[in-house]
Amino acid sequence: MEIDRETVVEAAVSFVAVLVFIGAVALVSLQFGSSGALSDTGGLAMVGAIVLFVLVMTGVGFWFASKE
Repeated sequence: MEIDRETVVEAAVSFVAVLVFIGAVALVSLQFGSSGALSDTGGLAMVGAIVLFVLVMTGVGFWFASKE
């Protein structure tokens, strides 16, 4: 079974986006976390990271859909 190039590119872009999101979450927790809890600013930063991830993935989805 062959996988076409477009499918591989879509999977790679999605994988990289998820890795960047995991990195952002780790960075926020390292910067704003203490004693296993986030500060108020850290909570806002975490929500911002989640919202940014959703917007990026939405944009990637629209971009992939418009390529066809």
